[in-house]
Amino acid sequence: MVKKAKTTAADTEIKALTKKQLAQLKGLLEEKRETLLGTAQDSRKAIFENTQKHPDEVDLATAEYEQSFEYRLRDREKFLLRKVDKALRRMENGIYDQCESCDEYISFKRLLARPEATLCIVCKEEQEQLEKGFLKRREMNSQEFNL
Repeated sequence: MVKKAKTTAADTEIKALTKKQLAQLKGLLEEKRETLLGTAQDSRKAIFENTQKHPDEVDLATAEYEQSFEYRLRDREKFLLRKVDKALRRMENGIYDQCESCDEYISFKRLLARPEATLCIVCKEEQEQLEKGFLKRREMNSQEFNL
């Protein structure tokens, strides 16, 4: 039976990205950017084509709902596009793999999963816990007012 080597702190230390890793991630970011821009152009054409007159109120209401939904999706994509552009600028400035919060390196695995990430996994988890705590307090306050 083969024993697994024990993992030490030195083994799990996250290091700066290599040029090859940076090139791979830059390709992912640029591909994501092109996809988002292509989707935006396609949806702009679809919205323009759907601005025709509708015969009754139900069709008009359905068309307005679909258009509203489409706009919400575009807003989310626009926000993601800004994050992708920010990641590309961070890459140009040589700080792409540094956490904005603690200045430690962001792991390559995390950046592969989420190339536009600006926080290391530890700082992101802390941020999410703070957000959850804020939401719980806010929910409790709103429940007090409903009594």
